[in-house]
Amino acid sequence: MRLVDLIPAPYRLFAIGALLIAMAGGSAALAWQVQDWRYGQQLAEQSSLHTDTLNQLMLVSAVQQSAERDKRQALEQRLSASEQTHYRVLSDVQRDQGRLRDRLATADVRLSVLLDATESASGCTVSATPATCGVVHGPTRAQLDPTHAQRIIGITDAGDQGLIALAACQAYAKEVSTPK
Repeated sequence: MRLVDLIPAPYRLFAIGALLIAMAGGSAALAWQVQDWRYGQQLAEQSSLHTDTLNQLMLVSAVQQSAERDKRQALEQRLSASEQTHYRVLSDVQRDQGRLRDRLATADVRLSVLLDATESASGCTVSATPATCGVVHGPTRAQLDPTHAQRIIGITDAGDQGLIALAACQAYAKEVSTPK
């Protein structure tokens, strides 16, 4: 006698049903495992592609940052050289103006202006030829008072400084606005 014959028929049907359910559940679990494996593989591929894309973007960004940093450093160097040049010009002009003021103060140099010998509007006529006692040959000149000469030198000094500052500003604007 077989073992199957010993089990009553209703229980046999229950056992066969349970066995079929277990097999169906096992195959479903197997299907889920296969599907999980496939999706996991796809997700791993997508993650790898995403990582590669991010790495490429980071490399491009690093190259761009390096290029911009190099441009900025080159501009800073050019501006620094330009600033040094303008500072040197300004200090030279200030030194020359200081020397001229000192020479005017010590009467080493006199500031004079040319007189228009043909001017008749003032009612005074100035001879076109110098007096016989004069040593200076040429047009008639009038010497300025040293205090007025100092004021004139101060005005020209401020004007020179303004022109140098304007040249420095123009050079700066040109350097900044010119792409290199």
